[in-house]
Amino acid sequence: MAIKTPSPSIFRPQQRIDQSVLAENRKLVEEIDRRKILRGAVSLGALSMLTGCSVTDRSAVQSVLRAVSEWNDLVQGWLFDPNKLAPTYSEAQVLKPPRYNAYYEIEDVKPVDAASWKLELSGLIGDKRPWTAQQIFELPEQELIIRHICVEGWDYIGQWSGPNLKQFLERIGADLTAKYVMFRCADDYSGSIDMATALHPQTILATRYAKEPITDPFGFPLRLRTATKLGFKNPKWITSIEVTNTYPGGYWEDRGFNWHSGL
Repeated sequence: MAIKTPSPSIFRPQQRIDQSVLAENRKLVEEIDRRKILRGAVSLGALSMLTGCSVTDRSAVQSVLRAVSEWNDLVQGWLFDPNKLAPTYSEAQVLKPPRYNAYYEIEDVKPVDAASWKLELSGLIGDKRPWTAQQIFELPEQELIIRHICVEGWDYIGQWSGPNLKQFLERIGADLTAKYVMFRCADDYSGSIDMATALHPQTILATRYAKEPITDPFGFPLRLRTATKLGFKNPKWITSIEVTNTYPGGYWEDRGFNWHSGL
């Protein structure tokens, strides 16, 4: 999204633009536009009017941009249809293997030991006993052939199988009226989704890809797979699930990415 910059000649010297402020906030402005909920150009004049001060005031600029981003999240929450299904595809279209993506190189992936791995449960959950990988593998599986869409602009068709998340939450006595489901991972990644997305019929805890167990680079032994969110909202190498009414954030969400990031 282009940021409209008036000619410098119309500013008095004390009103000249601090370009470092624009660079600092450009990613957030672009992310807001990517959501396509609030359309139209964001200009320096608009930011000045909204913040009530100069655009060189970093805290004020950040404040208004965050407010717009949070408003977008609310709008997307209102627009979300918990019964609308995302498109599905044929096995012939599935990419094998799936595309690796993380904030570090594939060579830095640390293998998870299935024998010692446990899924810890916390928060608004009735039965907090941890689950072993074998217990997870024995649950009924649901298969999805859906499109993985990355915030970076690429995508692929993937074939995922694993327990339906809604059914798993019901099994452990989770409070399905709570607001958030939080996932923590074997690395320092974390992520969270709204409860409506957690209960969506196309949200699963994936253990298989193309009918084979997920391997280490792609989230072994357990990863989230939802058809209604961007790729970074699908944590890999999950080690814990928390159900909560307190906003939990996430790795990229805490770094400026919009929290809802989906349909």
